[in-house]
Amino acid sequence: MTAEPDGPEDRLRRFATIWSRAVFPVTSTSSTRPEFEAHLLPLARRLSEALRARAFDADAGKAVGAALVDAHCTDPEALSRTLDCVDAYLVLYCGDDGDQEDLRARCARLQHAMAAGFARALRERTLAEQEAIAQAALQAQGVVAQALHASEARFRAVFEGAAIGIGMADLEGNILQVNGALLRMFGVSEQTMRSRNVKEWTHPDDAPQTWRLYDELVRGEREHYHLEKAFYRPDGTVLWTNLTVSLLRDADGDPQYQLALMEDTTERRLLNLRLRYEATHDALTGLPNRTFFFERLEKALGAGKGQRFGLCYLDLDGFKTINDSLGHAAGDRLLVEVADRLQSCATAPGEMVARLGGDEFVALTTGPDTQREVDELATRIMNALLAPISVDGRELTVRGSIGIVEGPAGERSPAEVLRSADITMYRAKSAGGNRFELADPEADARAITRHGLTTALPTALERGEFFIEYQPLVHLGDGSVRGAEALVRWLHPQHGVLGPDRFIPLAEHTGLIVPLGRWVLEQSVRQAREWRELHGGAEAVGPLRINVNLSPCQLTHPGLVQDTVDILERTGIEPDALCLEVTESALIGADDDLLKPLRRLAEMGVDIALDDFGTGYSNLANLRRLPVSILKLDRSFTQSMQQFPADPVDLKIVEGIVSLAHSLDLAVTVEGVETGAQAEQLRILGCDTAQGWYYARPGPPERLHELALVDATG
Repeated sequence: MTAEPDGPEDRLRRFATIWSRAVFPVTSTSSTRPEFEAHLLPLARRLSEALRARAFDADAGKAVGAALVDAHCTDPEALSRTLDCVDAYLVLYCGDDGDQEDLRARCARLQHAMAAGFARALRERTLAEQEAIAQAALQAQGVVAQALHASEARFRAVFEGAAIGIGMADLEGNILQVNGALLRMFGVSEQTMRSRNVKEWTHPDDAPQTWRLYDELVRGEREHYHLEKAFYRPDGTVLWTNLTVSLLRDADGDPQYQLALMEDTTERRLLNLRLRYEATHDALTGLPNRTFFFERLEKALGAGKGQRFGLCYLDLDGFKTINDSLGHAAGDRLLVEVADRLQSCATAPGEMVARLGGDEFVALTTGPDTQREVDELATRIMNALLAPISVDGRELTVRGSIGIVEGPAGERSPAEVLRSADITMYRAKSAGGNRFELADPEADARAITRHGLTTALPTALERGEFFIEYQPLVHLGDGSVRGAEALVRWLHPQHGVLGPDRFIPLAEHTGLIVPLGRWVLEQSVRQAREWRELHGGAEAVGPLRINVNLSPCQLTHPGLVQDTVDILERTGIEPDALCLEVTESALIGADDDLLKPLRRLAEMGVDIALDDFGTGYSNLANLRRLPVSILKLDRSFTQSMQQFPADPVDLKIVEGIVSLAHSLDLAVTVEGVETGAQAEQLRILGCDTAQGWYYARPGPPERLHELALVDATG
């Protein structure tokens, strides 16, 4: 099966071609360039698969790096060109169907893994050469006299022709012999080198065990040792090496010489440092990135007793608006300037600033007195953002919200600390922004609970964890039950029964309110049909009606009318059995497009009730244009009527609302009726129906059936 033109296989081969052309000139292979390209193609395919794999696998990069050494690409320039080629072209030709930012990050990690695999394979190859040289040296010392000349000749050939540096010294450290490779590494003449003593080659970065191992070797207590060591060249530059020193003994087994084998690792070390920097720093701002920050935070949280930490989690207010209006390039320049200002705020020992991503930054301070220092750090950050930032000739005002977490080391994990800071930052943002807030464990617990409920909502509907309770609607004139309001509840496996105030806002935020509302509507209408069948139709006790609440999100959903029609048709019940309750706040300033679905439902015969009437600021004159037939008076107007005498001002207000409603042919329902005196007063004022604990609390549908039977048998 052949790939389509310019398909994935073609792009992969193009990448292999570019790679082979870049590396072939610095290889030691006897193959032709096309043969070398064919050798690189499976390596390119492995890099492509690792780039797009679900889980990142560094072993693939290490294997490719090792394969380069096997292909005789041992020149450091071959690795440098390979990494440049991978950096420039791998994502371009092999990663066009993924998140580019994530692919670039993976590409950088693959380069690091390739360099590590290359270094390891080259080191193993070098050690093998070193072992062969050491064996040759030992054999040269122990051969019989008749073969001494031939052995010395072989040793000389290996000694002079080796690509690694070799030097021999006596047990006092005086250098006796060096090869050309070692002279080139240090950049000195043989005379200069032989005038030096091994003990003079100290360096500040020497490992603590370096000279202890040397002393043990010259005393004959060990045969060899291997470590990484730095040397100063005469020009002041640093030479990094993989150093192996072996002890040579005479025919009697007494220590006689020391043999040093050196591999120049300076370029590889610089490359690793560069890759490490790129992997731990943000490419845009140069600040430490999320990876580096978590390393520092984990170290700070693991500090000893008496140490504390303070963390400021910053999110810019309104940054998305800047990106959307001025473009991402302007947004990037703004982030660079913000990063520079934040960097200037964290210059004390134990302080650092990092960019987590987007417009989110963190500042960390450590020490014994972070309770004071973290507040001062947050204040410096807020002050640093006061001055406008000039971008493309515009003066942009930048503000931020900061969540602060402070505490002793060793009590929380990095993930827990960052989660608390994130929650606290959003609390500062919801309070208006441009401020900082301190973490509060209780607020964190509430936020975590909200998040848990939000993530559990979709499956809760599938599992049937929701149920409906019904609160009767009672006619104030004759006390008969005219229907009920459907109130949804959630039977949560851990938290028990949750009222709608706990999960309806979450459902609206996630969009789940639409399928949940559709389910409540269908269940409630089916229940209304069962009530009518149980009571022998509407004639027995009057038409039983079901009231169902509609959220603002449902009002704007294009399927509202059709869903309602379908449910009524499936259940076989008339539209007059249904009343949809809409809060007053949802209809304040509503235009004709928003009111159109409600008008269509009202024309079908569905009652529309204006819920929580009196809590908003709508003009009473707007009632004439709203397709409502019922006003539900908010309980705040009638609470004073629970005792006698009632507040005369509240009486006048309710009387005026009832009079206005009746003049517009609107019925009035009152919520929150809790006493007989309250119910009687509302009856006198002319209210039509009421609901509240005085009549019944919300309960199962059987309770409404029992109440209706009592009314019917009177």
